[in-house]
Amino acid sequence: MTRILLSGLFALLTGFGATAASAECYADYKAKQGSPLRLHYGVAELRGECSVASARAQLNKRLARQGWTLLNVVSVFGPEGLQSRKADAGSYYLRF
Repeated sequence: MTRILLSGLFALLTGFGATAASAECYADYKAKQGSPLRLHYGVAELRGECSVASARAQLNKRLARQGWTLLNVVSVFGPEGLQSRKADAGSYYLRF
C-alpha cells in the first residue's frame, strides 16, 4: 500500500515539474545598435528556464547575431503579459 502511494505521489510531482518546465515564458528587453545610435524595445520567447539570468544569456546571443547589444531585461512573464506589450514592441515583438 505504501509503495502504491509513494509511486502515485512521485508520478504526480513529476507531472507538475514537467508542466512548469514546459510553460511559456517571455521577456521584454531594451537593446541598442551603434553608429548611428538606434534603440529598441522588444519581446522575446524564452526556452528553458524562465528567469532574468536565462533571458539575459539567450538574448545576448540572439541580438548579437544581428548587430544589437542587450541593454537590460525589463522583466520575464507568462503568456498573460503578451498582449499588453505587443503595441510597445512593434516590429520587435517576438522577433528575436
